[in-house]
Amino acid sequence: MEPDLFTAAAEERQEKDPAASPLAVRMRPRTLDEVMGQQHLLKPGSPLRRLVGESGGGPAGPSSVILWGPPGTGKTTLAYVVSKATDKRFVELSAITAGVKEVRAVIEGARRATGGYGKETVLFLDEIHRFSKAQQDSLLPAVENRWVTLIAATTENPYFSIISPLLSRSLLLTLEPLTDDDIRGLLRRALSDERGLKGALGLPEDTEEHLLRIAGGDARRALTALEAAAGAALDQGESEISLQTLEQTVDRAAVTYDRDGDQHYDVASALIKSIRGSDVDAALHYLARMIEAGEDPRFIARRLMISASEDIGLADPQALPLAVAAAQAVAMIGFPEAALTLSHATIALALAPKSNAATTAIGAAMEDVRKGHAGPVPAHLRDGHYKGAAKLGHAQGYVYPHDLAEGIAEQQYAPDALRDREYYTPTRHGAEARYADAVEWTRNRLGRKRS
Repeated sequence: MEPDLFTAAAEERQEKDPAASPLAVRMRPRTLDEVMGQQHLLKPGSPLRRLVGESGGGPAGPSSVILWGPPGTGKTTLAYVVSKATDKRFVELSAITAGVKEVRAVIEGARRATGGYGKETVLFLDEIHRFSKAQQDSLLPAVENRWVTLIAATTENPYFSIISPLLSRSLLLTLEPLTDDDIRGLLRRALSDERGLKGALGLPEDTEEHLLRIAGGDARRALTALEAAAGAALDQGESEISLQTLEQTVDRAAVTYDRDGDQHYDVASALIKSIRGSDVDAALHYLARMIEAGEDPRFIARRLMISASEDIGLADPQALPLAVAAAQAVAMIGFPEAALTLSHATIALALAPKSNAATTAIGAAMEDVRKGHAGPVPAHLRDGHYKGAAKLGHAQGYVYPHDLAEGIAEQQYAPDALRDREYYTPTRHGAEARYADAVEWTRNRLGRKRS
């Protein structure tokens, strides 16, 4: 017989001795209504509610689903709830240990169960992205003919890791990282629930906040840390889990950092100023503080992109593309691996040559505009494509630069009031020295007066 998600023996042992199972296992929701987070997937009539039989069957049976999300967001938990709530035959396989032989055995068993006594089969396949193309192909007939209803879980982007025919035969459900409120509710339930700590310990606010930082949106990590700290507190005869006990247990100091207050902005400011000052070690220190405090990696990446233009600019033209690439990578992979990408970008920006010429240039230009220094666009630059433009003198006398050998025409581009205004003052730092030479050469060719 195929292995169930949780064997009867393990369940019997858990009932007799709850402490024999990890807290994260004991606190798994028993129904979809107990699930924390993912409410966008749990609305009435959703595929998951149809899988547990909450909606009428009719001619439209439940669909196979692919659960995609980062670790600790509840993929296995949702499969567990389905296994407990459904009256269907439930089978679990892991792509780490199973192969085509095991898949075919499950499918054959599902066909016998359906034909022999009308019992539908739900197959939970964890880590499906580890299956090769041939292994995934072996699932297609069963899914297409609905011999099994597939629940597949993956942490990898399904559009890259799962074959198109299987994707087209399944519904892709995206799980979102749990919010702090989701994790907080989970921790408080674990403290009071009979399956958890049964109210034996209190959890002060500072300890709870540190647990949220440790969790980083991962429910399993939060409950594992809570269980370890609770065990230490009970051994020491404490009535609550102190911050000191939690720190000693998980070997991770609480960082003084309020993500919604002054620390959020002070540390971010220190990071950017350290990059501007080319102190790579200080920059890495502040980056580490933000990461350890659970700062949103996308916020850090945005600050790095701003720094690339504000403080580096054309002294290193590759700084901005590098920062943008880092932001894209961070959005795709998330923590903990995103820390490597943020470190990569921070080091590169801190050690890059610096120039704020692009910043001061646009600032000076905008200041003139605010003061009303504008004036009409010179007539020869105006649009001359519409009927009657020539009669107005528009585009008359305009010299097309590509017609000239040097590619630059000596003609006026700025309004009269700003004819000789110079906004961009390049430095001689790094690659911007090349732009400094180019600016001097082009201004001379344009016939601009030197200020």
